[in-house]
Amino acid sequence: MQVVKEYVQRWYESGLDPDEYICHRKQGNLVEIEEPATGNRRTVLTFCTNDVLGLTQEESVKQAAINSIMQYGTSNSSCSVLSGRIDLHRQLEDEISAFKHLPHTQLFINAWMAMQALMDAFCHLAIPVPGFQHTRESLILTDVLNHGCIVSAVANAGTRSGKLFGHSPRVRVRAYRHCDPEDLARKLQRYARPDDRILVVSDAVFSMDGDIAPLPDMIDVMSKYEGSVLVMDEAHASGSIGATGRGIYEYFDLLPQQAIERGVIPLIMTTFSKFAASAGAAISTHVAELKPLLNVSPTSIGTISLAPPLTAAALESIRLVRRFPERVKRLQDNTRYLRSRLAAHDFLAIGETNVVPVILPPELNPKLYARELLDYGIWVSPIWFIAKPRIRITVNALHTREEIDRLVSAMVKARDLAYKPTISA
Repeated sequence: MQVVKEYVQRWYESGLDPDEYICHRKQGNLVEIEEPATGNRRTVLTFCTNDVLGLTQEESVKQAAINSIMQYGTSNSSCSVLSGRIDLHRQLEDEISAFKHLPHTQLFINAWMAMQALMDAFCHLAIPVPGFQHTRESLILTDVLNHGCIVSAVANAGTRSGKLFGHSPRVRVRAYRHCDPEDLARKLQRYARPDDRILVVSDAVFSMDGDIAPLPDMIDVMSKYEGSVLVMDEAHASGSIGATGRGIYEYFDLLPQQAIERGVIPLIMTTFSKFAASAGAAISTHVAELKPLLNVSPTSIGTISLAPPLTAAALESIRLVRRFPERVKRLQDNTRYLRSRLAAHDFLAIGETNVVPVILPPELNPKLYARELLDYGIWVSPIWFIAKPRIRITVNALHTREEIDRLVSAMVKARDLAYKPTISA
């Protein structure tokens, strides 16, 4: 462990460690936080929560979670394929399928496990079956800025959850330029072989850049490869884009069926931690045979099923989103307003969604800038360990115009303070 000790010491000395805070209570977007080092507490206005529709504090969502505990207890204490499946799981899967227009949905405890399960199922199937020989190689193409859960899954796609199965054919992984369908086309033309099983995977909304994958162009490219699979990770798209929050297909006025009609097989991963006031993930498909395969993947059969309160909270949240799409409209109105106010004050906000990355000049340290904002009662996320320093703001449906104005005003003050000349004695 000496290497670990020395590394972490240098890490702290270099200022690369994150500022962490302990939350004590929440009311709307007001959060009481504690600085662990000093024990000092303060109440701040948060712009760094992923509760995009403000449903984590919705009374009916909280009550649904409580009711589920009273009926089922706090845990299912088993994986779903053995004895851990409850009726709430079936209801949630049906609700997601209706929301995403794909009839078959499988639940997972988080997105990392869902994506690994998909790679296991698609590339390696499950166990050797008498009379069936799996000989076709897989080609996976991934956007260079995809989320870590995708990066991890494709990096391990060559084996079935780390276990070397001799019967599995080779998996080849290639990256294409960010949101560049022309480069995707070039990579497919260069690397695809006649008998390959092709899978393309992308964030729908990119979590650090706030931009949207060019779905129609991707379908155009992939339609030349009959039976190719297109996976959209809708973690930051569900509840936030599209007229009623259904995600990237609705945003582009499409249905998954239109991809199917062009020979492209659409898969959608939905997560519950952003719009659905919970935790967990799901993969939806129109291919009925994929669901049982996902259900016996190592990440399903080797771990506990989604707990009752998490399932119930997600179920009630999605039902609310479907019944009251005006929440989505408020979120989108707030997004436009925030982006317009930032532009009016000469801040460089990239992307186009409620994930609002503000690129800072290289001489401004994002961590120090975020600390200044805390002094003004504003909590945002500093990103300082990548090439372009930035502040990551997430606006939600509960923010008011006054709160957004307060954020921008604080950002202007903190920027002005950073450039204020020092007067020597």
